[in-house]
Amino acid sequence: MDLEAGYLAISFSHKNTEITMREKLSFASPESIKSFLQTLKTQDNHLKEMILLSTCNRFEMYAYTDDPESTRDSIISLLAKIRDINVNLLKEIADVFINQGAVHHLFCVASSLDSIVVGETQIGGQLKSAYKLCFDSGFCGKNLTRLIHFAFKCAAQVRNCTQISQNAVSIASIAVKEANALFEKTNIKNKIAIVVGVGDMGILASKHLLHLGYKILLLNRNKQNALNLLNELNAEYRGMVEVRDFSLLSTLINEYPLLFCATSAPHHIIQNSMIKTVDFQRFWFDLAVPRDIENPNMDDISVFSVDDLQQVASENLINRRKNTTKAYEIVGISTLEFFRWLQTLGVDPLIKTIRKLAKEASIKELDRAIKKGFIPSEYQDNIEKVLHNAFNVFLHKPTINIKNFADKEDADPIIEAMKAVFDIDDEVMLINRYKCEYDMTLN
Repeated sequence: MDLEAGYLAISFSHKNTEITMREKLSFASPESIKSFLQTLKTQDNHLKEMILLSTCNRFEMYAYTDDPESTRDSIISLLAKIRDINVNLLKEIADVFINQGAVHHLFCVASSLDSIVVGETQIGGQLKSAYKLCFDSGFCGKNLTRLIHFAFKCAAQVRNCTQISQNAVSIASIAVKEANALFEKTNIKNKIAIVVGVGDMGILASKHLLHLGYKILLLNRNKQNALNLLNELNAEYRGMVEVRDFSLLSTLINEYPLLFCATSAPHHIIQNSMIKTVDFQRFWFDLAVPRDIENPNMDDISVFSVDDLQQVASENLINRRKNTTKAYEIVGISTLEFFRWLQTLGVDPLIKTIRKLAKEASIKELDRAIKKGFIPSEYQDNIEKVLHNAFNVFLHKPTINIKNFADKEDADPIIEAMKAVFDIDDEVMLINRYKCEYDMTLN
């Protein structure tokens, strides 16, 4: 059954999808994302705009489409094909949200209510990066731009009105906390940790380790990026970080007990063939999806993946339960406000409101002139016609211009600016929108 045009969200996350499946679904590079979206755009004529979000915890698509159900099937079918996954399995796993449900879901994601670690702030940056990539590549326009900007507004309100992000933690901070507990429990002598990768997760892990007094051996395939991170650190920490060549990875993993991996490599960077038996216990934290570590079956190595850290994250959620209740309330209200705001953006209500203001001003001044005796009352009807024609002539060109830019990507700020100039509030816009729709049904 075809549905009216609207928003669509498809989610494969830590809530419904095992890490092995998320590895298959993940996109490691901007080029692979753009290639997938271009293929999807070619195959689905209903699909108008789209954003792909791929992180260690979720693969999600947000779309604006003429037919949400058809686009849902197109997305899942293409994913199944390019990743060689049974299409029925993907349909069974996927959480699908349409229109109000899609908006509510995205607002929850942006506000970190859907994260493994509720209150973490990393998702905001990831969502902004996903939007920027898709916008710059021409895959999303004004409809998803409106949605994303409102999502960020909702997330800011959640942060400001609750304490959900107070003393915020992340998967990286939880991993470091667990590593430190294991360090103290096993009496490891030297507080040294290997960190591989200088993306968001690697940077966060490094900062938390430094705060706890660990020395870091930092590796990255592009060594210059690791050196750049070193230069960005506070002076007090720079002496605690040593950048090593990536080629030394196979040696270092057999010399030190603590390892944090967080690269965007599409394959294992630590393979079982690189691992040697040692006489000490090793604790490896794989914070990447797809996973960086092949998962060795050795007694002296304990490997923790993103999903393994969910138990600690769940304890964090219990401590934040009161704040999440308020946060969900804000998300619910923001969802309703978003659709209400959309109703104020049409240019017809704006034009109607401006014309109404012009007419009211004309009549008001005419009445005042008659009361003061400047104009005989018997001329009122004729003067009203003259004034009506005058403001119609004056508003003709602005009306054409407003209609011409209505479908452009920068229409929203122009409309909002005009509302501010004429001091038009949203209540008036809503009333005049309904009047416009009623007039159309009569015609």
